[in-house]
Amino acid sequence: MFFLIQANVYLDPEHYKIFDALEDLNIDYEVINIPPTAERIDFETDRKDVFVYGSVTIARLAKQYSDWSPGSFYGGNHLYEVYSQYYGENLLNHTISVHKIFEQLNWKKGEVKFIKPYEEAKIFTGKVFTESEWKDFVFEALENPANRITEESLVQISEARQTVKEARLWIVGGQIIDGGYYKFNNQAPFEETVSDDGFRFANEMIRLFNLEEAFVMDICLTDEGWKIVEINCINSSGFYPNTNVKSVIKALNIYFSK
Repeated sequence: MFFLIQANVYLDPEHYKIFDALEDLNIDYEVINIPPTAERIDFETDRKDVFVYGSVTIARLAKQYSDWSPGSFYGGNHLYEVYSQYYGENLLNHTISVHKIFEQLNWKKGEVKFIKPYEEAKIFTGKVFTESEWKDFVFEALENPANRITEESLVQISEARQTVKEARLWIVGGQIIDGGYYKFNNQAPFEETVSDDGFRFANEMIRLFNLEEAFVMDICLTDEGWKIVEINCINSSGFYPNTNVKSVIKALNIYFSK
């Protein structure tokens, strides 16, 4: 398989690991720069067995190349409106509302909300906001021409929920290839590897709905058990320091070279 890698992924300090993995595995790849405002990928190849990796921009633009396989998994089943039908209350934020970013929201006194992008996952980082924090963020985002946020950008809003620990899982061909914690809350003790019950939960979710041939699932432990935090497109999901990037790339190469 041929990997087309975006070079200018500034927000991911672990991005370089993909180059080490590709070199170690002797896999063909090319590196390109893509400006955020690009409308096409400025790259030509006779290869059809192309897999793209980088930012949401390259993942989105690669959908134009229908002859690339696997190309990009951007969109489709990754939309909340699709996968929520299968995962239901197994989602951390099962009940949501969707709004344009400029719309006025109703806030109770002292309330906090979890707000994230709805369609373009990386236009900002989802997190918990107070009313004043959200209003300041929206004002600054709409005034800043350097980002892709517009008044038409959709956001997903839900109740802020407490988690104990959170992990990222890389899934290829219905199998969990790698998993590691990226966050511990409430003074939870550190664990080197994801617990067996976390993996069992994730495998149950995959059996419920194997969302794509390759995707990323973030899970968390709550006072109600394990939940899915969100589903991410594997073409634009960032690596954490404990991600076994070589295992992920090897699995992708084997599975899609069949």
